[in-house]
Amino acid sequence: MPIEVTDFEYQDGGARLLGVLARPEGAGPFPGVVAVHEAWGLGAQVRRRVGMLAELGYLALAADIFGERHIPKDPPEAFAIIGKWLADRPALRTRAGAAVAALKAHPDCDGRIAAIGYCFGGSTVLELARGGNPDVRGVVSFHGALETPTPAEPGKVTAKILVCHGAEDELIPHAHLNAFLDEMAKAGADCQTIAYTGAKHSFTNPEAKGELMPTIIYHERTDLRSWRAMRDFFTHEVFV
Repeated sequence: MPIEVTDFEYQDGGARLLGVLARPEGAGPFPGVVAVHEAWGLGAQVRRRVGMLAELGYLALAADIFGERHIPKDPPEAFAIIGKWLADRPALRTRAGAAVAALKAHPDCDGRIAAIGYCFGGSTVLELARGGNPDVRGVVSFHGALETPTPAEPGKVTAKILVCHGAEDELIPHAHLNAFLDEMAKAGADCQTIAYTGAKHSFTNPEAKGELMPTIIYHERTDLRSWRAMRDFFTHEVFV
């Protein structure tokens, strides 16, 4: 059977969440990967990525963090929405955890789960790791913000972590990167961090052309390298 992409409704309390599920070819069950969208909502970028994950043999769910698959009408609305979520990290962990739980319960999932995220989504999956979600074996952050008001506690981070960071990302200064590395070391986390020279923010998104901000721009070389790093991380570290 070819890759199948379908709408996937799940819940967080009373909130109706409308994800997108991509199922690989074959009989299954498969390892599962939750993919979390950018500030712009569940759009083309994360839809494309779950299809790519399914091509690799993963049952992939594009999570709907905003609910009702809401797409912000403009950047000010997008930044207001993510600001609300980032101000309440426990709620963000719960909302992302709802996607993890829904994917794990799917009959085509073998129970092994990882999570990836882009920009806001990268910050979100790092919160899953910081919170010690027991169902998440590994997380990958692509150009996600690294600071948090709720740093990881020693011994609590059980997921392996891969951070793919643009070394020239002006939205995530070196001070934030250094603080994150200190946080992970103090927590005893198994964390790999790659800083790519030449890359700024949103380096994975071909739609980022520097029009909104000069530092929000696609970087093809880093896009390809970071995806390859994720593949190796899953193959040799997470799903073993």
